[in-house]
Amino acid sequence: MWIDSGRLAPIGAQVMVRLMSYAQGLLAVIGLTALVLAAVPESRRFLSGRLAALQEGASRIEAGQGSTMIGTIQPIRLATHASEARVQRALIEFIAKRYRVSDRAVSEFVTAAYRAGAEFALDPVLLLAVMAIESRYNPVAESVVGAKGLMQVIPRFHGEKLHEHGGEAALLDPEVNIYVGAQILREYLRRFGQLETALQVYGGAFDEPTRQYATKVLAERAKLDQVVHRIRSDA
Repeated sequence: MWIDSGRLAPIGAQVMVRLMSYAQGLLAVIGLTALVLAAVPESRRFLSGRLAALQEGASRIEAGQGSTMIGTIQPIRLATHASEARVQRALIEFIAKRYRVSDRAVSEFVTAAYRAGAEFALDPVLLLAVMAIESRYNPVAESVVGAKGLMQVIPRFHGEKLHEHGGEAALLDPEVNIYVGAQILREYLRRFGQLETALQVYGGAFDEPTRQYATKVLAERAKLDQVVHRIRSDA
């Protein structure tokens, strides 16, 4: 194909003129933006804050933070409020029927377990399983060694934790008992690094070779998890 070079030259010149015009317009916009940011400190702070937030988010993604429940290696449940309410309702009904406890009482226990789980990065279903093995959801249970309440906390070993709640008598308050029990279990998880070992220490059976206590708690949690998974699958 033959091309007239005489015609091509004027066209090229026109394109160059347009490109230079666009470049000048872009530079003007950039300059105006810089002047606005310089004149308005709030704009600088806003952009700086957004940049810092984006950098922090990227760092968390790279490090893998915020994706697990620390210590129990359980995924954070990003359910809607309605679906989470259905899960808790199902747990209440299951526990109340299985252990012959009133729905109203179990509702209080489940709510407290979810609150303590969020506070100490623990699976709330794990806390409910500990209650089942320790006290069968009896808030006034007391053992021969002096362990009290739902989580069977021994007050003489954890006086400093009870002090801020009013002392030993507070262990008969289900919410306090669950909170302190979760706090103790979390400390054992940090100290020993393994859930089974932490549970064995919590149950006062650290040297027991067959780990029967941990096995019982984890088996109970598996039953409760079946309830949770069924509701989530239906949803």
